[in-house]
Amino acid sequence: MIAMMARITTLGPRSLRLGMLASVFAAAPCATLQAQLFYVGVRAGAGVPTGAFADTVQSSSDDELLSGAGPGLGYGFDAGVGLGSLLGAYASFDRIAFGCDGECGARGKYTLTGYSAGVRVGIPLFPLIKPWAKAGITLNEMEGRLSGSADGTRVTTKRSPGYELGAGVDVPVLGGFFNLTPQVRRIRQKLEYEVQDSTVPIRGKKPVDYYTFDIGLRLRSPI
Repeated sequence: MIAMMARITTLGPRSLRLGMLASVFAAAPCATLQAQLFYVGVRAGAGVPTGAFADTVQSSSDDELLSGAGPGLGYGFDAGVGLGSLLGAYASFDRIAFGCDGECGARGKYTLTGYSAGVRVGIPLFPLIKPWAKAGITLNEMEGRLSGSADGTRVTTKRSPGYELGAGVDVPVLGGFFNLTPQVRRIRQKLEYEVQDSTVPIRGKKPVDYYTFDIGLRLRSPI
């Protein structure tokens, strides 16, 4: 009896240790799925205006303001946090320098800067490439230079809300700590403009819609 009790005492802690290790390894995949992740990243790409923002109109008309825009290059910064295995929240900054195909002269351009925030949803289709879609609110402003004087006519807008819809994929690189992220976005908004150097104030509101085609690099890390 004493020998049996001694054997049980000897095996007990070992069995307990094995049981604890088994529990840890069994819980590890669940913890990975439920772990919240944050990411920060940079991106660069092209902005392509659409609708009235891209339409070319006759000069000497107020309709030429915030119109005749052409494709341009831009960059941005992203940050986000996971809210579960598929859902997340994001915030970003954008700066895009659109060209001008209308009555802008050699100095014509539109420069847009702004912020956006929203939610991102993962689409679990592939084990390596991870598609996602997002939707958010934008808050942008724009400054433009049109022809008509030596320095061009300066047009500015108030920072106004809009919305964006986007989709992309995350491709893990460099051991999975970085993601290569191509994406496309559609932004819709109406901006209130004002001509700064006009003797008679010219104000109005026009749609400034565009697409962006970006590729980014993101660093992701578990919280």
